[in-house]
Parts: sequence; C-alpha cells; structure tokens
Amino acid sequence: MFLNTLMRRNPRFIEAAMALHQAGEIPPNSYVLDLDTVEQNARTFSNVARRLGLKTFAMTKQVSRHSGFCQAVMRGGIDRNVAVDMDCAVACDRAGLKTGHLGHLVQVPQSDADFAAAQIQPDYWTVFSMDKAREAAQAAAKSGRVQNILVRIQTSGDTFYRGHEGGFDADNITQIADEIDALNGARFAGITTFPALLFDQDSGQVKPTQNLATLSKALRELSNAGRTDIEVNAPGTNSVNLLPALAKAGATQVEPGNALHGTTPLHAVQDLPELPAVLYLSEVSHQHKDEAYCFGGGLYIDPVFPEYEVQALVSGTPTSDSSALHPVDIPEYKAIDYYGMIDTTGRPLPKTGDTVVFGFRGQSFVTRANCVGILGAGTDSPRVTTVENIFGQPIERHKGSTS
Repeated sequence: MFLNTLMRRNPRFIEAAMALHQAGEIPPNSYVLDLDTVEQNARTFSNVARRLGLKTFAMTKQVSRHSGFCQAVMRGGIDRNVAVDMDCAVACDRAGLKTGHLGHLVQVPQSDADFAAAQIQPDYWTVFSMDKAREAAQAAAKSGRVQNILVRIQTSGDTFYRGHEGGFDADNITQIADEIDALNGARFAGITTFPALLFDQDSGQVKPTQNLATLSKALRELSNAGRTDIEVNAPGTNSVNLLPALAKAGATQVEPGNALHGTTPLHAVQDLPELPAVLYLSEVSHQHKDEAYCFGGGLYIDPVFPEYEVQALVSGTPTSDSSALHPVDIPEYKAIDYYGMIDTTGRPLPKTGDTVVFGFRGQSFVTRANCVGILGAGTDSPRVTTVENIFGQPIERHKGSTS
C-alpha cells in the first residue's frame, strides 16, 4: 500500500537501504528508518502544532522505540513522547526523549506505579478508573510529586477498537475531576479518548469520531463548572493537515506516530507534508518452484486497510524502479511469518541474498523484527547508526556504527 508512495517520494532512501544491506550493514527482517526525513517531518509537524498552541508527544512504538528515531524527533523540535506502555517509557527515557504522556493506551501496571512516578515522571498520566487514579496518586505522593492526571472518558456511541475499551462516564466529568483533586499526590489536569479521528475507507478521508464530540462536550461542562487550563488530549491519525481541525475542537495535545514516518492511512492516498521515512527490508533465502522465499519476522501489515495485493522490490543491486516489483504472498496473521513468498512466474528467479523491500504501515513493536536507523540516505555516503530490537536496545551481532 505504501511502497509506490515510497518509490515516488523517497527513492534514494530505498536505494541507500538496499546498498547498505548488500554491504552487510543491514540484516534481513529489519524496519529501516530514514532519520533525516524523520527529523524533517518532526520539524514540520511541531512548527505547525506550536503555532496552533498544541503540545506534541511523539509515538515511537511503530518503529520499535528506536533510539535514533527518538533523537531525530528531538532534533526536529519534539521533546516529549507518548508511551504506549512501560517498555516505551523506559526505552525513550534511555534515549533521552522524556515522557509527556503515560498510561494511554495501556494502563500502568500496579507493580510499576512507583517506578513510573519516581523514575519516568511523566508530565501527564492517564487513568481509566478511580482504582488506577489512586495508584498513580499514591506513587506520586511517595516520590514527593503531584501528578497531573488525565482521565479517559467515554459515552454511549463512542468508538473503540476491540480490546481498547474503558474509561470514566463522560456525563460525570465534573464529579470525577473533584474526586481526582481530592487524592493526595494527584491533580486533575484534563481529558482524553482514542481514537478522536479515524480514516474512512469509503471517502478516503480522515473524519472525527463521536469521541471528539464527547471531549468537546466534557470540556464545556468543565469550563461551566469554573475549571480552566484543561488539557484535551486527542490522539488518532494525527498529521499536519489535520491539526487546525483538532485545535478548533478544543484539543491541546496531539500525538503523531505514523505521521512522523509518513505512513498514516491518509498518506497512502494523498501527498501530505510528511514524507515516507520507513521501509521493511528482507533478503531472498531460497527458491522453490516459481517462488522465491524471503525471510520474515516483521511481516505485519497494520490491518487499517482491507486486504490488498502485497508487492516488494526484489533486486541484487540498489533500485527503486518499478520493473523490480514482484507480487508477494505473506502468511495470514494466525500463522508464524517465517518467510514471505515472492511470485516469480514468467520471470527469472531472484538470487539468494538479493534484497527485498516492502512498504508497510507497520507496528514493529509487536514483531520480532530489527529496527535500523540510516543517516545520509539522500547523500552518496549513507550510513547505519544502530541496529536495535523492539525495545530500542542495540543488537550485539549487528552493532552498526554510532550516531
């Protein structure tokens, strides 16, 4: 879905990744990042957000919390992350990107609350229940802090992905705010939901969900109760072109993830300000009949789109030319993706070791893939920074150079 856009808008990145793979610098089963373009995207996004009065927290899970990615977004003007879970918070903190928002989408486990309060010290901590609010407050008080609390709210008709449900009844928001403020170690700071925006398949546009209206209604009720300086966190399919609408709806916090590497659903159908900056790289392992098999491990396509024909560039030399495209069959989600199967019907079989490049909208943190940073992809001397695992830790056998 994203490969054609990548070939058209960032071909030198593809060619740099292929060349570095052929030189033995990038292992197969790797999400590869164009860190210069990530920095550019972050700068574009943060500049617009700042003009609109929006705080920006970078989501890093889609690219394995890679340390080079964290540093690139900081160079681009984003100095806080949104941690989807504790692993994100720890990895980003280790890379120097402090946590702006913790607890959303994944609540902080009870046993991690003290560590989160004392060591991570998030600017904002989201809770779905009073039980979780008390945990956060007690941990903050223990560490001598008063924690800013965001509450996830919901009402009938709001949209949730299955497994993401939860939150306070939005109709009781003023009472909830008072209860949070009554906790030692806590301060009610604002409200959040997910998703506030969603890509609509039929129209090919991003549209607000009812959740965003729920936030706006709750904000009015809080204002009518005399509360000011309320934070409104409105994540979901954020990109530069959508920021004015979010600000108009009352949002104060946005959380780009896929936008920072140009792979929101809208990027697949429109040329947006953010450029594509991620690809998935593999290598031909062996041949069988009319198929060549490439290594898997990270063949996860975020199922935001209906099924579509997957293609990959397959070549023994760097290229972004469409003549190198092949259809590829990848295992279903219920199967282990040991290999992808490249259709070579009517064409010469690729050679063992040839490079295979996909353009996925990935979620690499749920795979067993590597994540690799590249600097200088648009120059004649691109180089690998680090090869890391899904927890943002260097992989010893593929250290790469240092950034």
